[in-house]
Amino acid sequence: MTRIDESVPFIPLHIAVLTISDTRDETSDTSGALLAAMIEQAGHLLAAKAIVLDDEKEIRKQVKKWIKDPEIDVVITTGGTGFAKRDVTPEAVKPLFEKDIDGFAAVFHMVSFATIGTSTVQSRACGGMANGTFIFCLPGSPGACKDGWNGILKLQLDNRHRPCSFIEVMPRLKGLPGTKSKS
Repeated sequence: MTRIDESVPFIPLHIAVLTISDTRDETSDTSGALLAAMIEQAGHLLAAKAIVLDDEKEIRKQVKKWIKDPEIDVVITTGGTGFAKRDVTPEAVKPLFEKDIDGFAAVFHMVSFATIGTSTVQSRACGGMANGTFIFCLPGSPGACKDGWNGILKLQLDNRHRPCSFIEVMPRLKGLPGTKSKS
């Protein structure tokens, strides 16, 4: 059940998007562009956008940089969550997690199952938190990005979502009275 409390002012977050691919560049990065557009349509701010190769060190380096940036509230990656030899996003990112968000993967698979059926088992989508920053790793297809954003993140990253959202716990992640976001 989706409930948005319209009486509460919306808090825009600063969200970074990382595309992980050996074949994509700015002109062919449909999934990263789609995520950026959906983030901005929802009223959030695209804080940063980058593309890195399917390389554990490169992925980890970029995500670490954004985790350390006090202006970035959320990191969303797209790509590298399958089973191919070069798919190393979970291996690169999970060691950074201070806490896993196990429910993200479970709900992602439920949403994805409605779209692509049992093929959802080929995804290793995951979520976690580090240094007060939420991190979500989505598959590289535009359809999977739509499922992850529309089915989970759009609502959970909206402070007006009831009965609760990720946003209300953000101040406690860093022990601060408010979020890192500038509203």
